[in-house]
Amino acid sequence: MLTALAASIPVAPQAPPATTRFVVVLDAAHGGDDLGARLGNQAEKDYTLALSVKLRSLLVARGMAVVTTRESGADVEAERRAEITNRANAAACLNLHAALVRSTSGPAVHLFISSLPSAAGVRFVPWRTAQSAWITRSMALAGVLNSALTHAGITVTLGRTSLPAIDSMACPAVAVEIAPQGQADADDAASADDAAFEAQVAEALAAALVEWRADGGQFGERRP
Repeated sequence: MLTALAASIPVAPQAPPATTRFVVVLDAAHGGDDLGARLGNQAEKDYTLALSVKLRSLLVARGMAVVTTRESGADVEAERRAEITNRANAAACLNLHAALVRSTSGPAVHLFISSLPSAAGVRFVPWRTAQSAWITRSMALAGVLNSALTHAGITVTLGRTSLPAIDSMACPAVAVEIAPQGQADADDAASADDAAFEAQVAEALAAALVEWRADGGQFGERRP
């Protein structure tokens, strides 16, 4: 579960004419003793893993190479998640989270990028702040995700927050928090249409990444 003050994220996508192997990293948050938030009878760590599996299937069907940071319920340290992502030379990384909505506003998706200041153009960036060289591209990726989700009729909020795993990633990276509707008098259980909402979100995210690939968005801020 992520918490941060929502903020407008500017979008300035670029599409240089470049081609390479397009790899998406899916980073299912939490794991092991770190259960994350509670979604009824399900822990966030299990929800994000299931979402990762579903989204991977959709992306592979669209011809994308997919790398996952977590294949089981075990925990993966933040530095290891970043190491996996950086070794994959990823075009995009989605850090997957979930949290129940307890209001009448309905289910939603929250998109977050790192709160690190941009260091575009800096030749050498410390490991723990590698994402600072990619902030502009992460903003652009968030914009593409936002457009696809909104087009699908999904409510979206955008913000910036401290993201330890993402902060060390050298690629466009966005934390995606799925927020299904909770029932007020049912022990915070997710509503009956949660599965349909999750599927709708997964399809929209896959469509966004297809657009990101077509636009060559991952190349806009690649460092020498």
